[in-house]
Amino acid sequence: MARRPRRTIDQTQTLRERIVNILRESIIKGNLKPGERVAESDLAEKYGISRTPIREAFRQLETEGFLKVIPRRGAEVTSLTEEDVREFYEVKSLLESYAAKVATEKLTEKDIKRLETLNQSMERFAKNGDMKGFFKADNDFHDIFIQKCGNDKLCNIIQNLLQQFQRFRIASFVIKGRMEVSVEQHKDIIKACCDRNPGLVEQLVKRNAAHSAKLLAQQFQKSSEEGLRRVSP
Repeated sequence: MARRPRRTIDQTQTLRERIVNILRESIIKGNLKPGERVAESDLAEKYGISRTPIREAFRQLETEGFLKVIPRRGAEVTSLTEEDVREFYEVKSLLESYAAKVATEKLTEKDIKRLETLNQSMERFAKNGDMKGFFKADNDFHDIFIQKCGNDKLCNIIQNLLQQFQRFRIASFVIKGRMEVSVEQHKDIIKACCDRNPGLVEQLVKRNAAHSAKLLAQQFQKSSEEGLRRVSP
């Protein structure tokens, strides 16, 4: 019986990047479940590569909060909790809204035009159901405020936080209607920027984060209730 051919890795990316993208997408889509073990040996065999780039990918995904690497046992998919979501969005809301408030008076007309263009792209991605494109455009939208606030230390703290908890943010966009609401909220933020109203921008950015937190909390509650119904006699 002929052996099944090994799946190949896209050579336009490094092996680490490709493994990171494959595993991250599998976790987000639910193909890899919370608590499920991810074995180096299985991935090495599946893609016909050494374990070194796989270990590097595991370390990156652990930093992003997708995996937990256990010495001598490999890695397993981390679980999301309602408390994790609440704490993340509380910190994100405070830091990002402050950065946006400070940045508002420093934005140029070109920056505001860029915000408008990105939000138009997000609207198009939402209509097409392109979550990957939407997520990148949303990142770029908020990154304008982070970069323009002029505080390098704050910038680094926010970027590290967002990288570690990327999973929460992606998960929020999967919820029905979330992308469309975000686009409308961004329109309000852009208008407040045009009016040079830093206090309002701060409030609106906080509202944007709070909406994501609320939706994810509801999703956790719904999942918990469904789990209880399944185990009830």
